[in-house]
This record gives sequence, C-alpha cells and structure tokens, in this order.
Amino acid sequence: MKNDLHTQAKDFIARRRVEGLTLEDERWLGAHLAECECCAAEHRQLNESLSAMRAMHLDLPPNLASRAQFRVRMRAEELREKEPTRKFVWAIAAVSWALGVATAPWVWHGVEWVGQATGAPRILLQAGFVMWWSVPPLIAAWAALSDKRVAQPEQPE
Repeated sequence: MKNDLHTQAKDFIARRRVEGLTLEDERWLGAHLAECECCAAEHRQLNESLSAMRAMHLDLPPNLASRAQFRVRMRAEELREKEPTRKFVWAIAAVSWALGVATAPWVWHGVEWVGQATGAPRILLQAGFVMWWSVPPLIAAWAALSDKRVAQPEQPE
C-alpha cells in the first residue's frame, strides 16, 4: 500500500509539469511531499534538473531554421514530381488487370488449342495461363511500389 502512494506521488510529480493536476490531486501531492522525505527529494531533484536545463545555453547555427525550411521544400517538390508518375503506373496496372480479365476466355481457348495440338500436359497449360494473367500486373505493381530514386551525395554546407 505504501509503495502505491510513492508510485502515485511520482506520477503526480511528473504530470504536474506537463498536464497540470486537479486541485484535489495538488493538495494530496503537497500533503504527501510534506510527509515523505523520499518523494520530496525526488521533487527537489526534478526542479533542480529543470532549472539547470533552462540555464543551459546552446549555440545553434544562425541559419538552421532557413536550412530546415529549404530541405522540407526540396523534399516536398521531389514528392510532387514523383506523384504523377506513380498515378500513371497505377493506371497501367489497373488497365492490365482489366484487359487480363476481359481477354481471359479467349486466351484460355488459345491455350486449350495449343494443348490439343501439342499434347502438352494440362498442368503446364494451366501454369502458362496463370503466368500470362498474373505477370504483367505484378510487374506494374512492382514498378509502382519501387522507389527509383538514385542516391545523391549530400551537398556540403
């Protein structure tokens, strides 16, 4: 039970800075910190750590924000340039499937005729029919999903 109180206090200490606490939780935490030296020490340590971080000075390049904005714009432009190509490849894949479905009966009759003329095993004919029907859309889907970007070396800044 006592461990649960400490866990609850630690949770409240952490949440107090981020989300804030209800008035009731704030009162409970204040009373607990007055009683429990362990949790009070953790609370003091957190306050000291946050104060030290606020006092810390970081030197950032003066043009960091503009460089980041430039990179984001360049990436957005790159994605915009690729978008029509991907839509076109997806359209090709859709047309490929549609033509495959539309012509399947004629191709099956052609495969059947080849089987009768050559005496090829039925399993070989069926495999050929499945390959005819599935390979073009698979190639189109692979082209749509692959990223043809060539790795470009980083520009020194």
